[in-house]
Amino acid sequence: MNIANFPVYTVSQVNGYVKSLMDEDELLTGLLVRGEISNYKCYPSGHHYFSLKDEQGSLRCVMFRGDAMRLRFRPANGMGVVAFGRVSVFPRDGQYQLYCSELMEDGRGALDEAFERLRRRLEAEGLFDPAAKQPLPRYPNKIALVTSPVGAAVRDMLRILGARWPLAEVLVVPVRVQGQEAAGEIAAAIHRLNNRADIDLIITGRGGGSKEDLWAFNEEVVARAIYLSNIPVISAVGHEPDVTIADYAADLRAATPSNGAELAVPDRNEELARLAQLSGRLARALQGRLTAGRRELARLKNSRALTNVKAPIQDRRLALDDLRRRMSLALRSETDRGRQALSACQTRLPLAEKARLATQRGRLGRLAAGLDALSPLKVLGRGYAIARRGDTVVSSVGQARPGDWLEVLVSDGALLCEVKDKEERAWQ
Repeated sequence: MNIANFPVYTVSQVNGYVKSLMDEDELLTGLLVRGEISNYKCYPSGHHYFSLKDEQGSLRCVMFRGDAMRLRFRPANGMGVVAFGRVSVFPRDGQYQLYCSELMEDGRGALDEAFERLRRRLEAEGLFDPAAKQPLPRYPNKIALVTSPVGAAVRDMLRILGARWPLAEVLVVPVRVQGQEAAGEIAAAIHRLNNRADIDLIITGRGGGSKEDLWAFNEEVVARAIYLSNIPVISAVGHEPDVTIADYAADLRAATPSNGAELAVPDRNEELARLAQLSGRLARALQGRLTAGRRELARLKNSRALTNVKAPIQDRRLALDDLRRRMSLALRSETDRGRQALSACQTRLPLAEKARLATQRGRLGRLAAGLDALSPLKVLGRGYAIARRGDTVVSSVGQARPGDWLEVLVSDGALLCEVKDKEERAWQ
């Protein structure tokens, strides 16, 4: 074999190629691995590094800080665990390792695997989408408890609901919360409650127990019933470390049944204190308004406009008299200046211009008298009338027809007349 024909790659290229192959392998992108922890180290950065080993081999693992913060136990060397993650290559070292996103104690492996498979599938379908969560009513009137009618859990919830918010009516919907029939009963109860118009909130859950005891709340049928509910649902299952599929699907997860009751309703003592605070603020605000109003009333009461009603009128009269006086003086001054200017002009005019001006004045007087004699008003004053139709003067019989309305102008007004008939005449 002639190796001279083979291309030459760098180490980084080889590591990158192997990484791409592993990242594209569907099996390696998400798998569960069982083994025993060894060489466990937690660095100040919060990242966890360890190996998983069995009788025949060892696998390097890393769990980053964000994933490690969700751990509910402290990993240690020699502990049997089941890890979920993806296998890939770290290009710098050229070694493959398991990038672990979740870590579970072994011994409950079958249930945990079933839990994880269902959780991932429902999450991919959007059943846990935060955008689909409904807000809880601030003051619920009627709350339904979907739980076992016996046991400490239901008693605790009833006690806390009654103590915190006695105005709410509580309906206990009895179901089995353990066993093969439990999941179906819980889902059916949630569906029935959604057919009612008087339920404001649903709390479903039970007290603590083993993984097997709580398994009814890990069933798909319960998760889908909660997701499809138009009524907000609080999941209150087990103790605080217990996490179920119902918790992911619910609108709100409570650590315990008692905590679920606390989250469902407000505390009446806190509400009364808040009302008292608001009442005090309102009273102080009203008192402030009243005090300001009294001050304003006292100011107005002592004002000159009320103590001496005639004073503003007298002030206005004095101002008016002063204005008249100043206007009279100004008019008189302007008139005097005009007369003086006219006199000065006439004085400066030569005799010929004065004679011509007198002639023009006489002519203007005669023309004005002639215009006055020809004025229609003078004609009307002598007893004559003028007939008009709109803006047109009617001067002939032919300009009007029976039924027309005419405006007849006389000396002191106008008459609105209807033409009944017409007759042509030749006036001599």
